[in-house]
Amino acid sequence: MGRFNAQTSILAIVLAGIFAAWGYLFYQHGQMASQPMSSMWMPPSESLAWRFIDFALVYFMWAVMMAAMMLPSAIPMILAFARVCRQQNKPSSKLTGLFISAYLGIWLLFSCALTLLQWQMHGLAWLTPMMDNQNPVLAAGILFLAGFYQFMPIKNACLTHCKTPMGFLLNEWQDGAAGAFKMGLKHGANCLGCCWAQMLIMFAVGVMNLLGMVLITLLVMAEKTLPVASKLICKAVGAAFLVWGAFLLII
Repeated sequence: MGRFNAQTSILAIVLAGIFAAWGYLFYQHGQMASQPMSSMWMPPSESLAWRFIDFALVYFMWAVMMAAMMLPSAIPMILAFARVCRQQNKPSSKLTGLFISAYLGIWLLFSCALTLLQWQMHGLAWLTPMMDNQNPVLAAGILFLAGFYQFMPIKNACLTHCKTPMGFLLNEWQDGAAGAFKMGLKHGANCLGCCWAQMLIMFAVGVMNLLGMVLITLLVMAEKTLPVASKLICKAVGAAFLVWGAFLLII
């Protein structure tokens, strides 16, 4: 019973974090939809006008988005890690917490890159003050990038890793707190290698586009959980992105 409660507690904490992140995103979207533009904070249109608070707010937005969109797909790996810890009579809650922290740390670092990209896109007038895309060529280019990346061997390799939690744990297991943290970093790096291009699509559909967030989250989860060969999933999704990008150039 104690082991069952430990696993339930870990799952409950992860789900609470996911719901909190999505709750914040829905709240922010509601604020943007209901408040007049004059009373809202918006990223400056000129790159030289950005202050520390602007970078901090944009970074926080991306960090929450990455947690909301990527944690759901990591649940099978997290639970598998906690189960192995219990089987080895190790403190599963502590070690799993370190594993999750390291995993999220990779995506929080990636949020820095996304923040800098957004800063430049505002400066180039590729994004509106409401963070919507106003450059169809940019949107198509992002979709082509994401589409072509789906056909690259590194994408397939990273997705294969993410689809086989027990295989990763058997091959990469390291004991102790440092080992748990290193494993979380490695899983996060593989997850980033699998999904970074898909996250860029938010610049194409609108940074605060809730429907876009939901669809990309579902896509990431489907890629990692559907009982279909990694190569087939990669190619199917890649073809869809390429068709979408071509459509944007035609209309």
